[in-house]
Amino acid sequence: MTIDYALIWAGLIAFAVLAYIVLDGFDLGVGILFPWVKGQEHRDQMMNSVAPVWDGNETWLVLGGGGLFAVFPLAYAIIMPALYAPFMAMLLALVFRGVAFEFRFKSRNNQWFWDLAFAGGSTVAAFAQGVAMGALVQGIPVVGRAYAGGWWDWLSPFSLLTGLALVVGYALLGATWLMLKTEGHVAQQASRAARVLGVVLLILIVVVSLWTPFLHEHFMRKWFAWPAMVVVAPVPILVLVCAVLFFKGVSQDKPLMAFLSVQGLFVLSYMGLLISFFPYIVPSAVTLWQAAAPDNSLKFLLVGAVVLLPMILAYTAYAYWVFRGKVGPTHHYHG
Repeated sequence: MTIDYALIWAGLIAFAVLAYIVLDGFDLGVGILFPWVKGQEHRDQMMNSVAPVWDGNETWLVLGGGGLFAVFPLAYAIIMPALYAPFMAMLLALVFRGVAFEFRFKSRNNQWFWDLAFAGGSTVAAFAQGVAMGALVQGIPVVGRAYAGGWWDWLSPFSLLTGLALVVGYALLGATWLMLKTEGHVAQQASRAARVLGVVLLILIVVVSLWTPFLHEHFMRKWFAWPAMVVVAPVPILVLVCAVLFFKGVSQDKPLMAFLSVQGLFVLSYMGLLISFFPYIVPSAVTLWQAAAPDNSLKFLLVGAVVLLPMILAYTAYAYWVFRGKVGPTHHYHG
């Protein structure tokens, strides 16, 4: 029996990226919502809700990016030059945002600047991630084994739309997280924001979902050709179910239901994207197996992943267990 190491690694990297989206998404969302909540005490409460876990959440981004470089070097060599600008914007934004966690509570005289760094870094990072994903989905020109496009190819109406959609989606995740983890004024503000953001996100999901199949012929075959459409039909149906549960959770003051429903929307959207991509890692240009490193390298790296992944999962679960419960206005984070 032949083991498909490239497919195994594609699954591991896909899992790491999804873990980053659903975990770091809500703490980026808290930063996106930061300017809309006034008062130092309320903003402290918002930041305190994610302070114990935000850095652990970003571990998955490192794992996904590092895994792509080590396991699919050809894809990395094509994707990075094509998306260099949004990736650099994302990394710089994450640096400013990370520094703001520490400096905001120490430099009270310049707190306005670190509030701006936290909110701006979160928003720019989310937008850059969405733009990069949109640019990858719409396609990267490849000639031979190299990127053949220009500096601004990543910038298009579709990539700007996906950037906006991810900002709105992360903001909604942040709002439902604040409903779940805070109380008082912040939770009430988050609940009001969630109602509006939920409607906007669903509209954007519909628009992006209808646009995407027209970008590549194999996307169209996956979603609208018989009998393939039977296989993918559960995805939009489950999106509708999650949407209903979300609005029920918000209206009935069930924050956990609302939060998990939005996470469900992200998971389903991501699954739809994976269905569209497969078997390509660079749509219509490079397949998983064409981009993969030699099997001996994949086997060697897999040993490390088998050890590392359970450790990261255990640490993440432990952190969320220790810092469970709500964050009140009197709880303070000391960086």
